[in-house]
This record gives sequence, structure tokens and C-alpha cells, in this order.
Amino acid sequence: MGQKVAIAGATGAVGTELIKLLEQRNFPVTELRLLASKRSVGKKLRFKREMIAVEELTKNAFEGIDIAFFSAGASRSVEFCPAAVKSGAVVIDNSSAFRMDEGVPLVVPEVNPEAAFNHQGIIANPNCTTIQMVVALKPLHDAAVIKRVVVATYQSVSGSGASGMAELERQVAEYAAGTPLKREVYPVQIAFNVIPHVDVFLENGYTKEEMKMVNETRKIMSAPSMMVSATCVRVPVFRAHSEAINVETERKLTANEARKLLENAPGIKVKDVLEPGGYPTPHEVSESIDTWVGRIREDISVTNGIAFWVVADQLYKGAALNAIQIAELLESRRK
Repeated sequence: MGQKVAIAGATGAVGTELIKLLEQRNFPVTELRLLASKRSVGKKLRFKREMIAVEELTKNAFEGIDIAFFSAGASRSVEFCPAAVKSGAVVIDNSSAFRMDEGVPLVVPEVNPEAAFNHQGIIANPNCTTIQMVVALKPLHDAAVIKRVVVATYQSVSGSGASGMAELERQVAEYAAGTPLKREVYPVQIAFNVIPHVDVFLENGYTKEEMKMVNETRKIMSAPSMMVSATCVRVPVFRAHSEAINVETERKLTANEARKLLENAPGIKVKDVLEPGGYPTPHEVSESIDTWVGRIREDISVTNGIAFWVVADQLYKGAALNAIQIAELLESRRK
């Protein structure tokens, strides 16, 4: 018995990946309803062998729907998710709207799968940078209890949506042509540059993106006292985010122990060879369903520390794939 599925924000970067992955993973869809703003109504998107017309996202658009994926931004989620729940759908929301709400589970299936079954109609999909980090933290935390995490991210422009990707591509062409580089999405040039600024600045000096990593990590891992500090950086890469992570644990872990734990953990692929190219990079990890880990070594600045490098496709594991894996969890309990 299949599911009637809706995607709110179907024409966006994550929405189109949701459509593709629902097909690739053979999720049991009996009906797919594609929803977007009025300007996209009538546009047709392919699912399996069918071309499906986009309908307008309204509060009445969820009648008969079992699962509603939302990837239309936080304001749209706040406006329309309650209507979807009222219609009887389970909402899996990719925005930041409900992530820190006490009654809304924040779920990464490799880390806290049981939380998905404690929903009251809405399940939140974490931030892309948080997802790939907690997948890698989980086996280390289970084995040695992580006290402190310091992370620097290297975030691709697709994290800003299609407009971010278009800006990088345009600026590279403008640079090659010797014409002035136009800025619309980012405050400074992104081509051949790095920008230590993702999302808005907060009073404590961190950005909203950085504090998402702090608060979401604690919630997902049920570790309210875990110390987390993040620096989020936008880099001129089209797809897949990278992170340099240092953790301090209560119990000593050797690099070999950490490597084995990561190799045996669900959803992780380890590429860790001490030679040029013996580590994962965004280029090769794009459109991979796994979270890739490399550069695993003991952190020589603390007594019990491990340093490592994590790369994942933030449109897949960081967004659409994680959402579908949550739906698959719910489906497994339904059978």
C-alpha cells in the first residue's frame, strides 16, 4: 500500500532533488502532488514516466495527502504546515521554522531514528551542516562521550539555492572575460574567494547558521551540555559541503579506533589514506548518498582529541535524502 505525497517548494533546488530521489529509492508513491508559488503553476516536472503539473501552494492543497515534504522556506512552513497537518498529513519540514520547538522531533535517521515516531504531525529536517556533522559524531560519542566540538565549514553555493550557483557561474565567466563581477546574492565576490559569513549576524558575534549547528547538534544527540563552536564559511564550490572538525572526548580514542568506529557506522564512507587525493572532496562526493570522512588523526592540542574531515552533498544528505529517509522510517513502522 503506497503513500500520497506532496512536495511544497517542488520547483526549488531541494524540491527537484526530492522528486528525483523519491524515484531512485522506489519510495511507494501512489500520487505525487507538486506545489509551489503562483508563478510556477502549470510548469511540468517529470516523475518516473509522467509529467506532473505544478499546483499552487494553498492551505487546501493537502486534502488526502499522507506525507508532505516542505522545502519552501521558513515563512511558508509557518503559514502552511499546520494546514497540512490538519488535513491528516505528516509533515517533514526542511526549513528552520520548527527545528527547536520542544514538541517537534529533529531527526537524522542514523543518529536518533526513534525520535521520528514521537511527532505530533511535524518532523523537522535539520540544517545541512548539522546533519553531516552529527552522522560522523554519533559513533564517536557513543564510544567515548564527546565533550567539545570545534568545527569550520566550507559551504558550497548551492546552499544558497539556484541563485547562488548562478552567481558563481556568472562571476567566473565575467572574470574570464575581464568584465566587472556583479554581486547580487553575496555581500562580496564569491568567485575565487571565501566568505566567512553564512546567514545573519547575531549579538554574540556568531551567525544564525553557526548557532543552528550548536543548538541542533545538542538536540539531535540529546546532549544539552555538549560544547560546540562553529565558524561557517561560503566557498566557490557548486555542490557538497565540507567540514573540518575537532572533538574532545571523555575517554581517549586513538586514530585507529576512531577510524574503525566510523567505518562501521551507518551512512558513512571512510576515505582516509596518507597520500595526495586520499581524502574526500566536494567534487567527487556530489550526488553521493553517503557522508564521507577522511583525514582522521589524533588532535595533538588536547589529551583526548580526534580531528577529521567530513564531506557530504548538502542537497542530498543535507536536505532531500535525509527527509526521504525520515519518510522511509515512518513507512517501515507502517508495514
